[in-house]
Amino acid sequence: MPSWFSLMLSSFWPLLSAGLMFTVPLTLLSFAGGLSLGFLTAIARLFGPRWLVQLVRFYVWLIRGTPLMVQLFIIFYGLPNLGVVMDAFPAALIGFILNVGAYTSEVIRAAIQSVPKGQWEASYSIGMSWSQTMRRTILPLATRVAVPPLSNSFISLIKDTSLAAALTVPEVFQVAQRISAVTYEPLILYCETALIYLLFSSVLSAAQTRLERRVERHVPALEAGR
Repeated sequence: MPSWFSLMLSSFWPLLSAGLMFTVPLTLLSFAGGLSLGFLTAIARLFGPRWLVQLVRFYVWLIRGTPLMVQLFIIFYGLPNLGVVMDAFPAALIGFILNVGAYTSEVIRAAIQSVPKGQWEASYSIGMSWSQTMRRTILPLATRVAVPPLSNSFISLIKDTSLAAALTVPEVFQVAQRISAVTYEPLILYCETALIYLLFSSVLSAAQTRLERRVERHVPALEAGR
């Protein structure tokens, strides 16, 4: 058996285990938190008072205009200078949530704005309140538009979690770096790491396709409301 193949076999479980224990949970928690933050940000920007609109616009501008790596370093390495010390995983989680929230807020805002005004008027005309209109009419229609870009953001996030290695989070890439430092075989280890990320991304892509088909079946097309 070739030595490179033996190395891949012996390192596969440590890499996969790191992915299941850290990469996947970090991705799921970050996206759930970021999606919630993005929704609140989008609602605030569309319907909030002027001061709140300016505040969330500044947040989106700041996050989208600076590198994710720099944001993570500020949280984990910079905030301790102000007395705010966090473990690596919570620091990475906060950084990813803030980053995902800014990007998903723009997707959600655009999806809500894509719903024809006639849908609002029709809902109000039958006595629905603003919250009922949002919940029963606008959000179901906006979901059809938002799902594909949000799914793409989710798939991108699982690859972006490799940046957490710089914060000493023992996810897939960090474990690969550790094994590479001992075996002196970076090419093999990093190629295997890429395959594991590809595996995770492929599973998520398949889930994305099923979700889009489900939404298409259960959510009426926007054109039907025009």
